[in-house]
Amino acid sequence: MMPKKEINQMGLTSFAQLKKDTPISTSKKYNQYVSCIANALINEVGGTWEVVVFDDKQLNAFALPGNKIGIYTGLIELTDNQSQLAAVIGHEIMHVLAEHGNERISQKMAVLGTVTIIQAAARPETILGQKALGLLGVGAQYGVLMPFSRVHESEADLLGLDIMAKAGFDPTQSITLWEKMAAASGGKTPEFLSTHPSHSSRIEDLQEHMPAALQLQRQAIAKGKVPRCDDL
Repeated sequence: MMPKKEINQMGLTSFAQLKKDTPISTSKKYNQYVSCIANALINEVGGTWEVVVFDDKQLNAFALPGNKIGIYTGLIELTDNQSQLAAVIGHEIMHVLAEHGNERISQKMAVLGTVTIIQAAARPETILGQKALGLLGVGAQYGVLMPFSRVHESEADLLGLDIMAKAGFDPTQSITLWEKMAAASGGKTPEFLSTHPSHSSRIEDLQEHMPAALQLQRQAIAKGKVPRCDDL
């Protein structure tokens, strides 16, 4: 229901606020590494995207309408290789391209109204603004999180798996990534999984889809798509 122009503006406003409130990493190593991975994925989906590395120990990443991607240094440090980080970034990109944020915003429009939602996103310091950010997939910085549904998560998982495979990354590393995320804090739910709920069927779904993803990776390698971001 939400016009694309307006949902994108909400994403731009939210991203600008996040850049204002959260320190941005000046690490040349981290920025080059993340850009290398993100660019390989972006080449498969098209469009112009802005990628920012935030200097924060949270195990978190997000993508917003308007083609904005945020990666936290805590998540970079958790991952072992380019394919694990590609699994996260691909997952987030597909939330945006599948318009999951728009679906959730649309569900709220009947209650709050379009103008109210847009005004709320422009004022993230307010409670309503925090909820609007949460609907787009961010909001941890403001204490309000709106988890995506299982349907949205499953769709982003599988679409993200295909995208990373088409870019030449190893899709099997997605399973390792989710296992690492679940175990990251010794029993306490990591930030990323609190906003992106993990279910027992998640890894099973990925494993079921893995043969198709591996075939996509073989096709990518045959075309010379072999990311070497780990060499940076």
